[in-house]
This record gives sequence, C-alpha cells and structure tokens, in this order.
Amino acid sequence: MTRNRTALVLGATGGIGGEMARRLASSGWAVRALHRRPAEASRATGPESGISWVQGDAMRASDVAAAAEGAGLIVHAVNPPGYRKWEELVLPMLDSSIQAARANGARILLPGTVYNYGPDAFPLIDEDAPQNPGTRKGRIRVEMERRLRVAAGQGPRVLIVRAGDFFGPQAANNWFSQGLVKPGRPVATITNPGRCGIGHQWAYLPDVAETMVRLVDRGDALPDFASFHMGGHWDADGTAMANAIRDAVPGRKPKIRAFPWRLVRLASPVVPLFRELGEMRYLWERPVRLDNSRLVAALGEEPHTPLAEAVRTTLSGLRSI
Repeated sequence: MTRNRTALVLGATGGIGGEMARRLASSGWAVRALHRRPAEASRATGPESGISWVQGDAMRASDVAAAAEGAGLIVHAVNPPGYRKWEELVLPMLDSSIQAARANGARILLPGTVYNYGPDAFPLIDEDAPQNPGTRKGRIRVEMERRLRVAAGQGPRVLIVRAGDFFGPQAANNWFSQGLVKPGRPVATITNPGRCGIGHQWAYLPDVAETMVRLVDRGDALPDFASFHMGGHWDADGTAMANAIRDAVPGRKPKIRAFPWRLVRLASPVVPLFRELGEMRYLWERPVRLDNSRLVAALGEEPHTPLAEAVRTTLSGLRSI
C-alpha cells in the first residue's frame, strides 16, 4: 500500500489525465491538478470532483516543482496543446516531472503508447520487446522512457502502463472522438480507420485508470522501474468497434465508411492534426497487440468493461446519442 497518498496530475483536462485525477480522488487520494486558469477548470469539474486545481503551467519547471511539493505520485499525462512543438516541449516537460519527483521522493506514472514499437516487435508485444520505432513521435516516446529508466536508478520510482487507443466518456484527443464519430452531434456516419481483417487494440479510459490505481496501490511491491501492458479490447478483425458504435445508436443505424486517409495525406502539410494522424497510419495497416500477461500476474485480473457498455457510455458522454 502506498503511504503518501497525495498526487499531482499533469494533463488533468485530457482524457487519461482527467480519468486518473477523478479515479484517484474517489479512492481517497488528495489530488492536485495544474492548470493555467484553475478557477475555470474548477468550475468545469465541480467541487464534488475532489480535485484541487493549482495555478501553473506544465511547461514551466518551477510551476511543476511548486505544485508537486509533498506529493508521493506525479501522473505525467500531459502533452503540448494541439500537437504543436512536440520536439521542443515534450522532453523538457518530462524533465520537470523527473526533477519534481526526485525532490519529493515521488513515483512518476506515465501512460505509455504503442508508438515506441516498430515492425520488429509486431504483432504481439510484451514489455521487454525492442523499441525501434519508425516515426518521429515514436522516437520521442522512446527517449522519454529512456530518461525515466535512468531516473529510476537515481531516486524517483517509475511506473509505465501501456495500452491501446483510448476511448471513453470524456472527449479528448483520441481516434474514437476525432476519427470514428464527432462529439456533440448524433452519430450519422462512422468512419473506420482500419481495414476488415486487420486487428486493432482499444483501451477504455475508466479501465485504464482503474488498472493504474491498483498498480500504484501496490506501492513498494513494484520495482523502481515497472512497466505493464494492458490487453484492453482486442478488435480481432477491425470491424468490432465500428459495429459496436452502430449497435449503440438508437433508431436508424448510421452508415460505416472508410476513413479518408487520402484527404489526411493531402492536408497534412497544413493541418497539424492530420499530420499526426497520418504518421500513425501504419498502426491500422497491420495487427498490433499488447500482451498483458505480466499485468494479470501482478493483479490477478485486468479491469475490463464489456465493449457494448463501454461504447454506450462513451457515446453518451460525448453527447453523440
């Protein structure tokens, strides 16, 4: 059991950061969240959330250090806004969290991605697979984990939980809410980025947060550098997620169409979001699956919400049904 139950969450307005902040608070943690406009963030979440919003900018090391004072856990779930300046900002932001963790004896929790891996690790990936990505974002993620591994040998403990593509009731930057459906409007058309016969892995945000909290609560039972993969929802033929969305929509069923990859490619030089989506297309062109054997051995089970329920809850949260 973790003794110091004060957590700082960076990126608490995002998908996994927000889910983690709420889940930690509901588990009895004292949760702080950094925001440039804390009063605005507090109004959005409400006092019942149990989250204390702190003035500051995650891109400013002094703000992170001040917010982390006395914390036993730092959830590093923050990215530069709008996919901009990744090369310039991602690593300095992580360094700020490492410094703050070192000063407070805290554990850093990083939500991991499959971007770290290239074809030599496909199709079934365990935690010890080689990290040889072929993309810019993948190389940055590899460097993040390298720095965390070095840090873990110098004081701060590290926990990485890697999962598939996120989806959940809180709108954020993910394929579900930016590709398959459009938040805030009824689902009329579903655009499926994958191809029939190509498996794809999804991760329901509440399940991810529950898994992370259970691992954090194991405290000193975890090694100083711990990494776990989640199984999540495996869409074996690339059609299960689109069909689950279609089934969840009441009344007249929406059409399922192919994602407009050609348009993404043409617009990517001027639209940062399209550039980022296009770079990750390779993950939709071949089956890529995370092996959760180590996680199940550690926890006894992986938290898992049935797909139909998870999709209905997600669409309701996005105001799409």
